Amino acid sequence: METVTQLTNQLVASYARQGGINHLDGKNLPSKRAITAITQDLLRLLFPGFFDEKLIHSSEIKMETAALLDKVLGSLEDEIRKSLEYHPPADLEKPRIAGAAHDLTVEFLGRLPAIREVLQTDVQAAFDGDPAALSRDEVLVSYPFVEAIAVQRLAHELYLKDVPLIPRIMTEWAHSRSGMEIHPGAHIGTHFFVDHCTGTVVGETATIGNHVKMYHGVTLGAKSTAGGQQLRGKKRHPTIEDNVTIYPGATILGGDTIIGAGSTIGGNVFIMNSVNPNSLVIYDGLDMRVLNKADKQTALDFQI
Repeated sequence: METVTQLTNQLVASYARQGGINHLDGKNLPSKRAITAITQDLLRLLFPGFFDEKLIHSSEIKMETAALLDKVLGSLEDEIRKSLEYHPPADLEKPRIAGAAHDLTVEFLGRLPAIREVLQTDVQAAFDGDPAALSRDEVLVSYPFVEAIAVQRLAHELYLKDVPLIPRIMTEWAHSRSGMEIHPGAHIGTHFFVDHCTGTVVGETATIGNHVKMYHGVTLGAKSTAGGQQLRGKKRHPTIEDNVTIYPGATILGGDTIIGAGSTIGGNVFIMNSVNPNSLVIYDGLDMRVLNKADKQTALDFQI
């Protein structure tokens, strides 16, 4: 029987061979636990009272907000500093990292009112688009989509500022809670709604316009990732223009693929080429068909 000493030697040897150790010899990645706590505090700032059991009186909201902002400022600045130390931008010298982390954090927190404004359109889209919704309050407290899109919009701001690691940690936390994976790099317009959420994936370079509605199991993906790191920074995921509806199980792939404005994408279709505006794409059990919504026959084929 092997002793603890022998087992320890084997495990430490694997550390030496394979790496994957944090907090070793000064190397310090951002803390997933800390970022989860920060994300939850950010949700409290975006939606006061909806992510807390504590009652908030109107006379206390300014003081409560100031205290929570101060807490987030300090903790997020700390995690951004770690991220920049781990993967500093080429033009950022090490002595300037602490100052840069502070500035980035303040700039990011300054974007919270604008993020709140856009999120209100998402909540409205969810309420308008789901006849089962009783109120906007119900949407806020019970729809997993709200957390997923709120966290993505927060993470997207950090992504645009080239903050390493943290945006992806944030969206993967939301992914684990909602079942929907939205990369922080995706550009998403106003009035966005994903009903049910589960299994929907939106890739890093996807662009989604305004008033887009999607359902569960939709994939906005890349045609191929065989090129690996050589594809970094290239447009790999589709563009969805304004007023598009995408039904469950649809797969839309490719950076050159554009779904034209006003189109409806039926369930379980597989698309790798662009679709003209006001198209109806359906799978009839044998073939995929692309129809024009203006054609009278289309209305007979499918109720849109």
